[in-house]
Amino acid sequence: MSDPHPARAPASEGSEDKRSFLQRLIEFIRPGPDSTDELIATLAEAEDNEVINADARVMLERVLRMAEMTAADVLVAPSRMDMLDIDAPVDTLMHQVIQTAHSRFPVYQGSRDNIIGILLAKDLLKRWRSPELSLRALVRPALFVPESKGLHELVREFRGTRNHLAIVIDEFGRTAGLVTFEDVIEQIVGEIEDEFDIAEDEGDIFALADGTWRVSGHTPIERVAEAFDTRLEGSDPEEEFDTIGGLIAHELGRVPHKGECLVLGGLKFVVLHTKGGAVRWFKVAPADGEPDGSAAPAAS
Repeated sequence: MSDPHPARAPASEGSEDKRSFLQRLIEFIRPGPDSTDELIATLAEAEDNEVINADARVMLERVLRMAEMTAADVLVAPSRMDMLDIDAPVDTLMHQVIQTAHSRFPVYQGSRDNIIGILLAKDLLKRWRSPELSLRALVRPALFVPESKGLHELVREFRGTRNHLAIVIDEFGRTAGLVTFEDVIEQIVGEIEDEFDIAEDEGDIFALADGTWRVSGHTPIERVAEAFDTRLEGSDPEEEFDTIGGLIAHELGRVPHKGECLVLGGLKFVVLHTKGGAVRWFKVAPADGEPDGSAAPAAS
């Protein structure tokens, strides 16, 4: 009698393996692991055995970890949310939109806890000179989700409603923060940089159109101090730091978050972009008022 389950004949040397990635992965991990940690360990073994490559292993591991995460794990706290006041003058709102350079903004009325919708920057930019402009007509309905919302469910909701931003509320119905579609996707693919991000090897201090400057967190402290003709020292003179990012992280006492700011040496440093637990870019302006070019970096 023939064997009903014949063993797979070994592929001859040099022959192409016709099995799909998923088939090879399933064959490798059978019998299945009993927990997420075991599956992640198995994926590491699969990488060691060249069943999958390192990029695939990292992405699969992130997908597994994401299954255990909720909106509360990735939200932007209310204190760091850039929001628009529906009752503010249009010119004020335009200045805020341009300064922050976001594509979407929660809109509130009266209290910041009273969010009435979402405004797309492109909608305002297209119509702000129109005499018939009605800001309320531009505000779109907001998507509200609880803190306990799983990220997998949130992805489905984003896709189903075609929203890219959700307001997260706590168990009492108060605003707990916001989360974007990009925040969720980054849990799988890692940090996503846009067209405004500049490669670190292209420089460290750049002038911006609004009279402020973008400074890399990896810039040596001496370079920043010399460029802005100031003195940059921490609160503890015995501590020494090589980069401006390291100094500011020490002064804050923790890893800085996007949107946080610190005044040092007469300059206001605002965190623009973080990556891998460190600040990649700061926005820098004089601490004593609006940027006027008086603290422009010295020519290199």
